[in-house]
Amino acid sequence: MGAPSEEGGLDDAKVEAALGDLEAPATTEILGSTAVMALRLADVLAGFNPRVDADLHTRLREEFSEGQILELGAALSVASGWQRMIEAFGIRPDRERELRQPG
Repeated sequence: MGAPSEEGGLDDAKVEAALGDLEAPATTEILGSTAVMALRLADVLAGFNPRVDADLHTRLREEFSEGQILELGAALSVASGWQRMIEAFGIRPDRERELRQPG
């Protein structure tokens, strides 16, 4: 556990931290504050009622420029929307051209 993949991806500890409590100090130690803030924004944008409040916006500006926040938000919104579409149609990535039948 903890070894990076051969492709240079996240190791097990980073994946576990990203899926865990973003408020935990250990998470910031493992991932870094920039990644934690990006994950916080991803959580908000993927949620049922997305809303970036003043506190989150202030914290985002500590890590990113306004342009970076806009770019990150746009990328996360596309990814989140894509995931919702995949779920809505029942598309399984491991099965080519399979869609859930309507109704």
